[in-house]
Amino acid sequence: MKTAYVFPGQGSQFPGMGRELFENNVEAEDYFEKANAILGFRISDIMFNGTAEELKQTKVTQPAIFIHSVIAFLCKAESKPDMLAGHSLGEFSALVANKTVGFEDALRLVAVRANAMQKACEAYPSTMAAVLALPDEVVEKICEEVQKETGEIVVPANYNCPGQLVISGSVKGIEIACERLKDAGAKRALVLPVGGAFHSPLMAPAKEELQAMIRQTKFENPVCPVFQNVTASAVSDPEQIQQNLINQLTSPVRWTQSVQAMVEDGAGKFIECGPGKVLQGLVKKISPEAETEGIG
Repeated sequence: MKTAYVFPGQGSQFPGMGRELFENNVEAEDYFEKANAILGFRISDIMFNGTAEELKQTKVTQPAIFIHSVIAFLCKAESKPDMLAGHSLGEFSALVANKTVGFEDALRLVAVRANAMQKACEAYPSTMAAVLALPDEVVEKICEEVQKETGEIVVPANYNCPGQLVISGSVKGIEIACERLKDAGAKRALVLPVGGAFHSPLMAPAKEELQAMIRQTKFENPVCPVFQNVTASAVSDPEQIQQNLINQLTSPVRWTQSVQAMVEDGAGKFIECGPGKVLQGLVKKISPEAETEGIG
């Protein structure tokens, strides 16, 4: 049985995150201080003592989850991964875990990504919505129809697990799509409290900014494959990993398909590294027979 390590994305943060790691591990303390120096502010103070509202700012959230996830893996993982994957932002954590990118370089990329996404969110009124209990192909069809009829952007963004697909787009487009999805039988089509359309064409300006930084960063041959969001397949070629990471910002996160592909490749145990238990829950819904655990 193979072991897959998985890394969470935005939404897994909580006040006090990472404090236990910091207090109980000298190596972890060093990593936190490195992160503070790279970012130019004491993100550790916000993680340990900040409010939920402070942690919700994209420029804080993304580095905070990355830092917590990577340090948890580096300090607490007891076995070597056979494969890895990360949900959206979590893909950067996975690339440190399989030694494709160093901690410091990856954190710089995450900081650029977070700030670029924040700017893209502020430039255009956009949002996301969670759609429950509809087949993926029905959601895809309705998104396509709304786009064609209205000219508004509405696209599938996160294939989280069977029966749970998040859509992304303009505020107007999402509102229209949600009404149609409810009429089509969705148990819920709920607009999420996010300030932007992640994993949609509206992230194009952020993609351009991140691409420049990724191209300047050295990517090494990984020690094991990463199942990337864009392709939902195992990737080991550094150049391909770079390109998929760039494309990720404007492409859907194919999490359901990634977990299915890892199971087909022999993964029987999934270890979530970082804050929360979101991915353990999704893995169980995708592959009920899989073993799951968390380290954070």
